[in-house]
Amino acid sequence: MIFRNPRGRVGVRSFLAIAMGLACSATALAQGSDPVRIGLIYSKQGPGASIGQFLERGSELALEQAGGKVLGRPVELVWLDEPNPQVSQQNMQKLVGENKVVAVVGGNYSSSALAMMSVANRAKIPLILPGAAASEITGKDCSRYTFRTQATVPVQIAGVMPYLSQIGKKVYFLTPSYAFGQDILRSARGRLKENGMSEVGVDEVPVNTADYSSYILKIRQAKPDVVLGGLVGGDFSNFLKQWNEMGMKDKIPYVAVAVTDTDFWDVGAQASAGIYVKPWYYNNPKNTAAEQKFTADFEKKYGRPPSDKSWSGWIAMRSLLESINAAKSTDSKAIVTQLEKWKNTDRAFPFYYRDWDHQLVRPSVVVKVKSKITDKYDFFDVVRDTSNTAAETEKAFGDKQEIGCNMPSL
Repeated sequence: MIFRNPRGRVGVRSFLAIAMGLACSATALAQGSDPVRIGLIYSKQGPGASIGQFLERGSELALEQAGGKVLGRPVELVWLDEPNPQVSQQNMQKLVGENKVVAVVGGNYSSSALAMMSVANRAKIPLILPGAAASEITGKDCSRYTFRTQATVPVQIAGVMPYLSQIGKKVYFLTPSYAFGQDILRSARGRLKENGMSEVGVDEVPVNTADYSSYILKIRQAKPDVVLGGLVGGDFSNFLKQWNEMGMKDKIPYVAVAVTDTDFWDVGAQASAGIYVKPWYYNNPKNTAAEQKFTADFEKKYGRPPSDKSWSGWIAMRSLLESINAAKSTDSKAIVTQLEKWKNTDRAFPFYYRDWDHQLVRPSVVVKVKSKITDKYDFFDVVRDTSNTAAETEKAFGDKQEIGCNMPSL
């Protein structure tokens, strides 16, 4: 439509105004129909491939339950690999620079997560970590653009140590030789005395270790009451199989934090044993109606129940999509602001990201491998939650002085 001036001619100013208006309308229309891109960084290969697959499936299912859209626009997920810190950082940069994502969900390993965080902070892109339990992520290295669903190592250790002390007093540590494992050592050693326990040995194990026989022989010679570890993925599977083969399964209890169901499904019922801290378990009687629906939808789609990693991928993506809708925008600062306000009220008491360190505050669950496993996937009895009230949970995650996060402004 062309507007004319009283003399019957199109005014230059009027023409420019009309042209600019049409251009803006066209841009708004395109933005309203163009897909919103969200990046995923999960392992596709190596010892963490199974974990990566279940994380991705959880995130994808959260999107499907949201109708595949956010802000009324279709969502396109771009999934890149998490093989090591260097490549994870490069893939984070690729998602931001080439794929133009509005946010990223991913980072299961603490070492990769710390590398990815530097890109998120520099590019000012929201990053939600569904794994990565090292305390510095929401502690001294905290970032305004990074959020984390996994409970920190100190919180998980605090939840399991009293239970551990009832088993015995002599502890042998078997941990991975990177940030996560070092955090286990630091946190557990700090709680030995208060629980009347002592250390009788330690091994820090390189990633992708195939043969654990020498470590197991050292443990056997040290004669601890319990072994406390935190091996991940294929490393954990290799250890537990060899632990069973060398006759240690029923002799010394193995206890670990931040394990995932797929580790045990890979190992099988015969070799599985121990006590573990997990963020979530699909067959926990305390699961909410939304979590029960998530489990049912997952089983219908994939023919097997979701692992705890699937839940982590699901809740990370769910919180992101809900926050984008609440922001009514894909602007990074607006999304971060809404993530800081996000709260899940499905449980008896809410869980949420704290605005001052971006840690998801929620109880973990302590589980024990069943003495007799009769189901293909249900390996655990739920022993207890790591905390039972909102105040107890908040206290377990530590205050500002303990955490050491000095959150920079947006």
